[in-house]
Amino acid sequence: MFNRFRKKETASVGTPEFIVAGLGNPGKEYTLTRHNSGFLCVDMLAEKLGFKVDRLKYKSLISDTVINGHRCIVMKPQTFMNNSGEAIRDCASFYKIPPEKVIVIYDDTTLDVGKLRIRRKGTDGGHNGIKSIIYHLNSDSFPRIKIGVGKKPHPDYDLKDWVLAEFKKDELTALEEVLKRACGAIDLMVDGAIDEAMNKFNG
Repeated sequence: MFNRFRKKETASVGTPEFIVAGLGNPGKEYTLTRHNSGFLCVDMLAEKLGFKVDRLKYKSLISDTVINGHRCIVMKPQTFMNNSGEAIRDCASFYKIPPEKVIVIYDDTTLDVGKLRIRRKGTDGGHNGIKSIIYHLNSDSFPRIKIGVGKKPHPDYDLKDWVLAEFKKDELTALEEVLKRACGAIDLMVDGAIDEAMNKFNG
């Protein structure tokens, strides 16, 4: 569904500085669901930079790669969304990566499809994946990229049913554009330019 990107060299050197974790649920049946926005972002980033997220380690599919000159562990936790923190904790603990260098990408039902919000830290906002990460890292001080997936169609609509529903065909163009912007934000964030990323990409 996504356009091709020019590939870049991604030879990893030194100790990993960052974790870039996209949240979602494993399994083909979840691929294009709203809850899998983080996985979709990681897939686009991998295509853009020419690496594969296919090694099973830390309860995740991972890649050890370089983004904008920084060695990063890019991961898709395979624990299912509500236990995402277990995978991220295991990886962060092994490499001694502090929460401030754990970038998490995930879905946000308070933002329309096509919207993006970057934050340095914050509460879980009712998101179970983020709740798990805060619990296992014992910190809410990790930067995050929220991908808008749209509000529930009406107040009585079950939230679980909504986030596990697939994006509609007419939403895919906006989704692709916002994922491109998220990849650009990651490029800045690993360089320490979170304020610049917020100014450039929030909205």
